[in-house]
Amino acid sequence: MPGINLKFARKLKKYGATDFNACYNCGTCTAVCALSTEKDSFPREMVRLSSLGFNNEINKSLKPWLCYYCGECTTHCPMEAKPGELMMSLRRYLISTYDWTGLSGLLYRNLTACIIAFMIVIIAIAGMFYSKTFSQDEWLHYGHYFEMFAIAAVFGILLFPNIIRMWYFTVWSQSKSLSLKKYFSSLKDLFIHMFKLVISYLMLLFTTVFLNWFETDNLAVIIMGYVFSAIIFIVTFDFVIRRIRKRSEKSTFSHPSDWFFVIWLFLMGISAFAVRLLIDNGQLIHNFWVYLFHLTILVQWALIIVPFGKWTHFLYRSFAMYFDKVKG
Repeated sequence: MPGINLKFARKLKKYGATDFNACYNCGTCTAVCALSTEKDSFPREMVRLSSLGFNNEINKSLKPWLCYYCGECTTHCPMEAKPGELMMSLRRYLISTYDWTGLSGLLYRNLTACIIAFMIVIIAIAGMFYSKTFSQDEWLHYGHYFEMFAIAAVFGILLFPNIIRMWYFTVWSQSKSLSLKKYFSSLKDLFIHMFKLVISYLMLLFTTVFLNWFETDNLAVIIMGYVFSAIIFIVTFDFVIRRIRKRSEKSTFSHPSDWFFVIWLFLMGISAFAVRLLIDNGQLIHNFWVYLFHLTILVQWALIIVPFGKWTHFLYRSFAMYFDKVKG
């Protein structure tokens, strides 16, 4: 049994946890949680492990990812310990644990570091534009190639090794056995969960990157791009309104990474829509700053938010449900 580590509770607060130490183990959260069973005290087990500082046990657990974040446990907690928000904080902590670069933890814990990273991208793109390194056509052309290579690099160099580390912590370190049949039979669940979670973003990505929306003359591709960018705009706008109005318990508290994710996705959808509209009306040459704005948002999204921010929640949660099925 590991020793108690009180420093871990203070560390979790940097990831957004608030009052979980107020818990006195009454079990109300377990009673109202739909995921709780006779064998699994959910989410009370995670609250106790966090309070005692058993971080190695938390590293091995998939439970923070299986949480629906419905807010019922927080709503009914008599001590206002906010167990639901703790589960989200544990996800951020686990992302920093899986990340071999260590940058996820830095950006989650330090808002200043995030702002500096965003500013570096802005300065780099502005510097390249004012140095007249590329013509407008070349900006569109190389911007398209950047999207493809950035996505490939992020997944190949950053996210894929992190998924392997997640698998090692949550599956291999506990079983040390490999049943290929289980892995293959559970793949369907992985694809279903991943597709449901990020369908609009993936479709816009497919349209802009692989079908080259900004440079194509194909009417079907152009219409697809408009539709998916509009969907992202509407969905993210609604999300922002819900967060501002705090209509439910789960939207009461927002970590900066939550806002970065939704605002940048919102800006990416609306700026992509505006760029294509200017292209179709022959006005992009006179309003090229709109494309530069879109490219800046896209670069920040691809290099900061996707590999180190909120977007990875969707990826890890999909794999967590897959690994849970594999462990069976």
